[in-house]
Amino acid sequence: MSIVGLLILLVVVGFCLYLVTTYIPMAPPIKALIVAVVVLVIVVWLLGYFGLVDFGGTFHDHRGHGP
Repeated sequence: MSIVGLLILLVVVGFCLYLVTTYIPMAPPIKALIVAVVVLVIVVWLLGYFGLVDFGGTFHDHRGHGP
């Protein structure tokens, strides 16, 4: 994904978050929680995208059944 695509994705996510927090009636603490979760997910995704965090991406079966 290019930088332009990345910026478009961030703008779309931000706009969707704006729409949800503006037009769906909810208590302010719930709005703050939604914003915090979305920002946290975006930051973690960006860290993984730029290679600053390695999530592995493999599943290890520790029960002795896997390869």
